[in-house]
Amino acid sequence: MSRAALLVLADGRFPAGGHAHSGGAEAAVKAGRIADAAGLESFCRGRLHTAGLVSAALAAAAVLGVAPSELDAAADARTPSPALRAAARKLGRQLMRAARATWPSDELDAVAREFPKGAHQPVVLGLAARAAGLEPMDAAYCAAYECVSGASSATVRLLSLDPFDATAVLARLAPELDRVADRAVEAASRAAAGEGTDALPSASAPLLEIGAELHAAWPVRLFAS
Repeated sequence: MSRAALLVLADGRFPAGGHAHSGGAEAAVKAGRIADAAGLESFCRGRLHTAGLVSAALAAAAVLGVAPSELDAAADARTPSPALRAAARKLGRQLMRAARATWPSDELDAVAREFPKGAHQPVVLGLAARAAGLEPMDAAYCAAYECVSGASSATVRLLSLDPFDATAVLARLAPELDRVADRAVEAASRAAAGEGTDALPSASAPLLEIGAELHAAWPVRLFAS
């Protein structure tokens, strides 16, 4: 298939439900950790090298054919927060719906049956990329970029931040995103070559986990997570 399928999968208008989630930015704004473009850049950098790296590796491993059940268990083990696990599965379920409608495949159908409540979103992302004929690096880039672009877009809405400033943050992070994608694919390749999911990164972000639990208890919030 055409590599242009990556543009479809990475497009913010792809109906995968990400617009309803802030990637932890809403909790970070309330806690004062994001107040301007500099704060957003710091937040996104930390998210990229932790949750982004883990997500990118899971997605790349799914493209390489590592068993979805093994990857989903690995994602669970790397997500201590029940709120984040629930959000990841909700996003995975929505992404699965969109992917099956866009790139029908027996593999996607089988995984949808295996995980009726949704597999973790990065795993589904990798399976969607595989169904679209994309490469592991494509999936890694998509996962890593989504990890920071979602938070950036949410912050524009939360703080009325100048969208030019938010986009400049993403541009400055581009070289680091390249490095994260490379690390993710290298780890995924080792996992697929026989080392198993223990070869995948397990970088942690405790403030994201704590913020997610606090955010889930708010009676009023703009984003689901």
